[in-house]
Amino acid sequence: MSEDAYRRPPDQVDMAAEERAIRIGSTIATLATLIGFAAAFRIAPAFASLPLALPERLAFAALCWSVPGVVLLIAIMMVSTTRRFSAADIGGQAAGPPSDRLAIKAAFLQNTLEQTVLAAGFYFALAAVAGGAWMALLPVAALLFVVGRILFYRGYLRGAQGRSLGMALTMMPAALGYPLVFGLAVFGQ
Repeated sequence: MSEDAYRRPPDQVDMAAEERAIRIGSTIATLATLIGFAAAFRIAPAFASLPLALPERLAFAALCWSVPGVVLLIAIMMVSTTRRFSAADIGGQAAGPPSDRLAIKAAFLQNTLEQTVLAAGFYFALAAVAGGAWMALLPVAALLFVVGRILFYRGYLRGAQGRSLGMALTMMPAALGYPLVFGLAVFGQ
């Protein structure tokens, strides 16, 4: 696959291969998330005092969410720095489409912003409904967020196949976490 697979015209995209890569990436991310969550839930309480009271749980969620927040800050800085030193991009987004130099960074920023908002909702919702061992899921989610964002960015040139694992690792903690939150809210801890 070429290093600019993300630019292929639609009639040259092998949708079966793209879908296969997305399924594989999603499966790996789902397994990594489930294993990470289960291990953290079981092991972390033996090594760390996890918050039980609501104020401490919310503070813990905020601290964990600062990890995706820092990743978002880095993505913003990547775009702003590129704009600052590019005559083609200095006019800003409203001036026209991004240059080749900026396009992937801008796409990375947009997707990272979306994923950061999704993560925040999960982190704070979990902290609102559960404490103790459940809080151990949040550092795992933050770690998967970072790994996912790195893989997403590094794989972008290779198209959907290159981005799929990173995208899934970033999103899967929230995708699995929201149903968990709803279950905990309805059925309790």
